[in-house]
Amino acid sequence: MKAPGKSLREALVCAQSEDRLTVGVYESAKIMTEDPDSVSFCVLATDEQFEWDVALQIHFTLIQSFCFDNDISIVRVSDMQRLADVVGDKEDAHCVLITNPAGGSWEDPALEKLHLFCEESRRLNDWVPEISLPER
Repeated sequence: MKAPGKSLREALVCAQSEDRLTVGVYESAKIMTEDPDSVSFCVLATDEQFEWDVALQIHFTLIQSFCFDNDISIVRVSDMQRLADVVGDKEDAHCVLITNPAGGSWEDPALEKLHLFCEESRRLNDWVPEISLPER
């Protein structure tokens, strides 16, 4: 895949415009517990400031495990500030979920590209690939 970062940005913007984003570690955990089938994609983000935050790393491990167990595609973004800019949440953009629309059928080409990217990465034993979001 040539530009997974561009696809991620497009998928996030699309999901946000359709009110299908959940931002925040605790909010995401709540959605995953209450309705795991509604989750389509997970983005984890950190930066050097939070690299040694043990509680956050434990949450990440639990979220990753949940995603693996429920066949939810997951990626990591190393620039949390850039992710926060895209999703519009400066407080807790450590975890962002894209949920499925309530109506049922919909297609998001950017999200499909990301799912394929994640499948390809898993075949190469990269279970949580890292993506760089492009600048605007």
